[in-house]
Amino acid sequence: METLLYVGGILFMLVGLALSIGLHEIGHLLPAKLFGVRVGQYMIGFGPRIWSRRIGETEYGFKLLPIGGFISMSGMYPASKNSRAATGIFRSLVQDARAANDETIAAGEEDRVFYKLPVWKRVIVMLGGPFMNLVLALLIFTVLASGIGLQQGTTTISSVTECVLPAGSSQTECTADDPASPAAEAGILPNDILVSIDSTPVSTFAEATAIVQAAPGETLDVVVRRGGTEQNLEITPIVAERTLTDASGRPILDDAGDPVVKEVGYVGMFAQMGYVPQPLSVGPQMAIENVGRVANLIATLPVRLWDVGVSLFTGSERDPNGPLSVVGVGRLAGEVAATDAPVLNRFAVLLNLLGSLNIALFVFNLIPLLPLDGGHIVVALWEGIKRGWARLFRRPPPAPVDATKLVPLTVVVAVLLIGMGALLLLADLFNPVNFLQ
Repeated sequence: METLLYVGGILFMLVGLALSIGLHEIGHLLPAKLFGVRVGQYMIGFGPRIWSRRIGETEYGFKLLPIGGFISMSGMYPASKNSRAATGIFRSLVQDARAANDETIAAGEEDRVFYKLPVWKRVIVMLGGPFMNLVLALLIFTVLASGIGLQQGTTTISSVTECVLPAGSSQTECTADDPASPAAEAGILPNDILVSIDSTPVSTFAEATAIVQAAPGETLDVVVRRGGTEQNLEITPIVAERTLTDASGRPILDDAGDPVVKEVGYVGMFAQMGYVPQPLSVGPQMAIENVGRVANLIATLPVRLWDVGVSLFTGSERDPNGPLSVVGVGRLAGEVAATDAPVLNRFAVLLNLLGSLNIALFVFNLIPLLPLDGGHIVVALWEGIKRGWARLFRRPPPAPVDATKLVPLTVVVAVLLIGMGALLLLADLFNPVNFLQ
């Protein structure tokens, strides 16, 4: 059964990845067709063709390696004006790129090319792919946060501390000399449901905690629901040093990254964890936070890849927050699916992983380097600047920017991306991250 769940987690992520890539390419395909560009191919994956079907002028299909996708638009670059033999490796690369580009321009449809579109249309076409990943991530995080909910303390009490142990003590059990905790003294019991504290209705344990922590030494009226009947109790929080936590029970950190410790009111009761639906604004907030994390990872990518390489050759433990290959993401999904946890918990983690994957696709594709979408956007914007400059000084319109001249740089970037993928793949195969330690 555990093996089946593991495989199921991998399949979930593969299907999710294929859907994410497919929607990314649709984000390019739809505006390209809307603006009249001839699209020859729409493919999910790279390598040998598995299946394809031609509908109209476009061939739709799947290829063997599910590590990306592409659409083939007519005339990504201006048509070459001559076919002189090239000398030198870089000139040969440029000429080959121009020849391949010329082949995409069908006879009689020379105006249905990408490079002749207005700058703003080209930007929309290239932004369409990352935008679809962002929309999908927003949808996933909204379903996760507002549909399923985020795990946090509920108003149902899970346990009550019998006594107050001395601060810093290694003592784990109460003795006759230890004072009773305020919650135990007040008569609060496990499975009681908090209704209100100090005449303030509470819907989460975080709200109850905030009231208690702000009132050390004050007697508070507490209403609990026990067995379907509401009961009125009184509780007096004592002063205690406690590490402040957020709604999910995680320690709140200061600017230096240290837990925030403060003298607050304490009563000694703990909440049952549960999924609490959040406002619709939380989903977009989660997406924005993920954008920041991915951007930070990309900004420090050379250092992180170096660490991955060192760990691969030395066998040292890898950073669980570092970059992963498709294999690593699949392993993580399989391990999550096979854990001994409620089905809803596992499904929520898988959804969160898929949402984060789409944020990664969104941010990574906006890197302003060819062959990534961000590189094509930069080329279009540069042409727009040149045209605007010419209009400003009443000069003739400049020729379209010939991005084939950047092919040598594009090849270097592609080689680096392939090398990065190979390194992460080897690391995930031979020195995988221990996610569930």
